[in-house]
Amino acid sequence: MHYRAWFECISGCGVRYELNEIVYQCARCGGLLEVRHDVERLKARSAESWMKLFDERYMRTTWPYGSAVWGKKEMVCPNVENENIVSMYEGGTNLHWAQRLGQEVGCEELWIKHCGNSHSGSFKDLGMTVLVSMVKQMMAEGKELRGVACASTGDTSASLAAYCAAAGIQAIVILPRNKVSLSQLIQPIANGALTVSVDTDFDGCMRIVRQLCEKENVYLANSMNSLRIEGQKTLSIELVQQLDWEVPDWVVIPGGNLGNVSALGNGFLLLRALGIIAKLPRVVCAQSARANPLYLSYLTGFRDFHPVRAKKTIASAIQIGDPVSIAKAIRIMKAFDGIVEQATEDELANASARADRTGLFTCPHTGVALAAFFKLLSRGTIDKDDRVVIISTANGLKFPEFKVRYHADKLRGVAAHYRNEPIPVPHDYQKVRSAILRELDRRQRGPSDAELHAETFPESEPHEQTEATREAD
Repeated sequence: MHYRAWFECISGCGVRYELNEIVYQCARCGGLLEVRHDVERLKARSAESWMKLFDERYMRTTWPYGSAVWGKKEMVCPNVENENIVSMYEGGTNLHWAQRLGQEVGCEELWIKHCGNSHSGSFKDLGMTVLVSMVKQMMAEGKELRGVACASTGDTSASLAAYCAAAGIQAIVILPRNKVSLSQLIQPIANGALTVSVDTDFDGCMRIVRQLCEKENVYLANSMNSLRIEGQKTLSIELVQQLDWEVPDWVVIPGGNLGNVSALGNGFLLLRALGIIAKLPRVVCAQSARANPLYLSYLTGFRDFHPVRAKKTIASAIQIGDPVSIAKAIRIMKAFDGIVEQATEDELANASARADRTGLFTCPHTGVALAAFFKLLSRGTIDKDDRVVIISTANGLKFPEFKVRYHADKLRGVAAHYRNEPIPVPHDYQKVRSAILRELDRRQRGPSDAELHAETFPESEPHEQTEATREAD
């Protein structure tokens, strides 16, 4: 059966474009575009048949369907010919039952979706495979493009560079100077991307890359290009598939430019429209208190939205004050009865470190999501019996400076409750033995329950915390 997808303006003005057109906004009203599918044609296949097909393809070797993205090709991007697909067999990342962490905080059904266990180390691979594949398709059709460009705080640039390198297409990366970890910076450099470090923040880089793509025959790879969102929405489909086609009660995801929130919601909405699921989860978008425009809008019931000047945060990938996908994200949050919560530097760093103590190795952005989860659980908003999935967006190995500085107690504004440094001891067995036994005794005593509660579950309410955060900043 032939399936179709196209770009359509989200404002409802009815304008459509083909997916191989170089267009990012509606020419009539300026609204953002979204990929739409012929849902009636998709419905011609039963829900049971879709589930069976996806399970048969999942992580197998038949090209390109072993990719967890292209295994859902009919619902993602049917317009690309298989020979033009650029894939690293992305997706298929593990959904981990965080049993020990869940027991510690009082949530038996706590799961971590490790999106960072992907080719370039982040969930961005899910969307980049679709975007770069469509660029290769357009070039095969005769369109001339000088390259593909993105503004990035790290993960987008790494993913774009990897997929462009695999396709033989030039990647152009514009980064804010000194705001990207060395591990993230080296990825596009190693993959041959033309990398420009600009003395500005992400929002400044985004303004530059949009001008570049408008004037210089360069294709835009940021999430305002909704081809990215199409790949990222497979996160929802794969998540439900891994839970034996059951829907969790809550999904908590960090948000910066907010394309991930839009993608997450779109995946669930499509599954419901096709009868594969019968209910939607509640969605929590977690933001850094230093880059929290969606949170501030949430406090007004989304009646008002104002960009903010993002301040420096450990969660550098979501240090974004003027998110391009704001309209899409607000629409999704309303549809899912969503909650927006924020996390201070102290909260996100300690949440990440506490999770690490249970065997995880989390990025700071996952720390933001965990801190938001801890707060909502302590308030009773999330029930102890609810099934909760935390979206871990990137691999913790990409942020070694964050880990080192935390355990050296050198993060400004952070009281490192879970600090763990090597103990220097002379080359003497008795002194080594004494140091080990002394530390074992201390660890076996452990912190009191009250100390753990105070460290992990701040008692302040959202409105009070916002005012305190503003004063601190």
